[in-house]
Amino acid sequence: MLKGSRSGILRKVQPLSIHGQISWDVFFTDPDEVDGQMQMARVGPEAVDRHLEPGDRITLHYLLGSVTSVTRAPTDG
Repeated sequence: MLKGSRSGILRKVQPLSIHGQISWDVFFTDPDEVDGQMQMARVGPEAVDRHLEPGDRITLHYLLGSVTSVTRAPTDG
């Protein structure tokens, strides 16, 4: 995907330190396949909405095939 977004269901967020640089591994599944294969995106903590909990619907924003941010999906109503 050159530029765009896709939906997901957050499964967990795991902090990771590489040479002192903190990143977050965001694990998610496709909302249409709740029991489907878990996928992972590695982003900086500043690129993830605060207060996300496992089970939340999220939107993953992509640029040049890489996730650039993770936000809470808008709710209907």
